[in-house]
Amino acid sequence: MRIEILCTGDEILTGKTINTNYSHIARRLVEVGLNVTWGTTVGDDRESLLTAFRQAAERADAVIVNGGLGPTVDDLSQEVAAQAAGVELVLNEAWFARMEERYRQRGRVMPPNNVKQAMLPAGAELIDNPIGTACGFAVTLGKARFMFTPGVPREMRRMIDEQVLPRLLKMSGLQSVTRLKRFHSFGIGESRADEMLSGIPAFADGSVKLGFQSHYPQLETKLAARAATAAELDRILAPVEAEVRSRLGAFILCEDNETLEGVVLAALAERGGSLALAETFTSGNIASRLAPLPAAEGVFRRGIVSRDTREIAAALGLAGEAAVSVETAAAVARALCETSGASHGLAVLITVDSGDDRTELGGDICIGIADADGTVTRRARLLGGRDWVRMGAGEMGLDCLRRHLLGLPVDERIDFEKR
Repeated sequence: MRIEILCTGDEILTGKTINTNYSHIARRLVEVGLNVTWGTTVGDDRESLLTAFRQAAERADAVIVNGGLGPTVDDLSQEVAAQAAGVELVLNEAWFARMEERYRQRGRVMPPNNVKQAMLPAGAELIDNPIGTACGFAVTLGKARFMFTPGVPREMRRMIDEQVLPRLLKMSGLQSVTRLKRFHSFGIGESRADEMLSGIPAFADGSVKLGFQSHYPQLETKLAARAATAAELDRILAPVEAEVRSRLGAFILCEDNETLEGVVLAALAERGGSLALAETFTSGNIASRLAPLPAAEGVFRRGIVSRDTREIAAALGLAGEAAVSVETAAAVARALCETSGASHGLAVLITVDSGDDRTELGGDICIGIADADGTVTRRARLLGGRDWVRMGAGEMGLDCLRRHLLGLPVDERIDFEKR
């Protein structure tokens, strides 16, 4: 089956916005065994959109259109789809009522221009959007089935998984169950992970597809499989998942939709613990990941953010603690527990090389973790420029705390360290 992804929007066409929606849609299609034949980007122009729709209608079997479903004048997908189909736009009463109810629940009156989002080409099939006001829809143009999705990433992603992929799989005749298993790790690159997982029979015989996606500081290892039934899929994937966990070991931070910060908070909550932290140079990266989560209530006690270790020491009543060292990190971690009453203290102290930002510029990271049993420390040097040092230090700090809480080695070397 020939599938085209057609993304709309001037901001995409001009490069002002990076088109991550396309990469996500294409990746999900491939993961379930469907192939992308064409990818098209069109600006917010009626004639250009109409031409793109008509071309796609002649060469593709299915077209996923992303974007252009909003309430403003430059959102043109419904109008141009109706023009291409030779039908009128009609109000979808059911969707209009859902939009009004959503606004009512928020204590707001729906603006008049939002009515536009419930206007669909006559005869269109509504595609549900459970978390937004822009419904999707499907129409047949020429010989292709067009499926329209909103440009908001979180809305699009859910609709692709729950609504679009099942329709495409049915069209393709692939009457099977698919699953994507994801492992998130820190400290190993793609080449090392590939080497660590080599020789697993399911990858060689093609029953399970192995893939990687690197988004520093994490690496995502993906297992994709298809079977006739869910039970058969479990039988295929279970031993492979177990083997991946065994081989990647402590490098695995979490799985599927879990996050590192969520794992840390859960481990603390399970033992009735709490956390106070101090971080330098990270722009509050660690605190900003922990504090907003619902699980942080009652667990995350305090966060101190500064560019200067002396200011952190002064805030904790530590006289003379200025140098970035593992000894200072341990002292800060202990003081965090004492001053906040938290069961665990985490200090992530960083000193960055001077000079212009460049790939060989690095930073020294000193981590201290304190609890009732004492303190543990970790020192590392990362290269790659200021952003890589900042992101890597935040990830390393949280990972060291995760490892400590789970009884794993805190000082296991990672690929990103300078030896």
